[in-house]
Amino acid sequence: MTQAGSKIVMSGASPLYNTYARIPLNFERGEGVWLVTDNGERYLDFAAGIAVNALGHAHPHLVAALKEQADKLWHLSNLYQVAGQETLAERLVAHTFADRVFFNNSGAEALECAIKTARRYHYAKGNPEKIDIITFEGAFHGRTLATIAAGGQAKYMEGFGPKAPGFRQISAGDVEALKAAVNEETAALLIEPIQGEGGIRLIDKAYLQAMRAVCDEHDLLLIFDEVQSGVGRTGTFFAYEQTGVHPDIMAIAKGIGGGFPLGACLATEEAASGMVPGVHGTTFGGNPLAMAVGNAVLDVVLEDGFLTHVKDMALIFRQGLAELQDRYPDVIAEIRGEGLMLGIKASVPASELVAAMRDEHVLAVPAGDNVIRLLPPLIVSAEDVRNGLDHISKAAEKLHTAQISSQQTA
Repeated sequence: MTQAGSKIVMSGASPLYNTYARIPLNFERGEGVWLVTDNGERYLDFAAGIAVNALGHAHPHLVAALKEQADKLWHLSNLYQVAGQETLAERLVAHTFADRVFFNNSGAEALECAIKTARRYHYAKGNPEKIDIITFEGAFHGRTLATIAAGGQAKYMEGFGPKAPGFRQISAGDVEALKAAVNEETAALLIEPIQGEGGIRLIDKAYLQAMRAVCDEHDLLLIFDEVQSGVGRTGTFFAYEQTGVHPDIMAIAKGIGGGFPLGACLATEEAASGMVPGVHGTTFGGNPLAMAVGNAVLDVVLEDGFLTHVKDMALIFRQGLAELQDRYPDVIAEIRGEGLMLGIKASVPASELVAAMRDEHVLAVPAGDNVIRLLPPLIVSAEDVRNGLDHISKAAEKLHTAQISSQQTA
């Protein structure tokens, strides 16, 4: 214990908020799909910062774009024209359903903007009572007071006072229940086409199509949360392209910045019609550094053949995981997902499989429903995938052997 000014400081105590149970690994640098610790250990990064490092670590095109912009301007504020915003917005509009884009810093902020956009749409049409957003069980939309209310999971809301009003949850899949949930105060439906935190659960395409029909019938807005599933992660630019359904509003983040904090809310002209000067803003959103990196990400992701590569690697990965499931059903119960947004539903506690994989120097991400997420950088090679599968196999073998030993002992 030491004296620091008028404060008593405990030796070895961290000054950080104690909100993370951090794993004792200190990574010093990254190289593509690899992370390297301060003592030189190399780990295959199949977590990618939870789907953030879409192009891996230290991608030369992203590094060059950031360095070039850093020599010019870091920050201006949105009081002025910001270099790169028009270009990045035009590219997102050209390759999606959207007509308008609002840039911010994170997925939660993108969702906040989406919620405000939906409510302002109805307010501008003379229906201020329409504020309710219908969301779905198992969802995760962020950590702000509004987005934890939208997600509806008690573990994230505990201790933070009354739930923010205006959010009602139902289970996905029952069309009649969806129709019954809509009333005169409903503004929008909000859903992840693939639930990430919820356990890599794909929402049935027919149900998404029914949601679109309900929105069209009742003049509601359909909001997709593609913070985790977007920017090539599922083998198409955005996952909604595989569903036959276009949203009115979409929140994106994670992969669009390739590791630099960047999010955006995309909307049709009509959906964004209530968002007029003064009703929404951001200090750091859309800053020149973020725009330079976002444009660099799209240079790569929109290049001919890139998304085909994602699909090809996904096929190799999924086939390999299916073989492991056949070999170790007492460890791996199910393979889920689309593209390189994959999940292993474990037959053992998911934390044990994540730890066993980490012992084999492969990083993965836990999720709900006892699932392990595999979210490798989209630049992953066939060799990387097979290398990872080999190490996952070793982890599964160890857990399988431990179970047999435990049963024999019992």
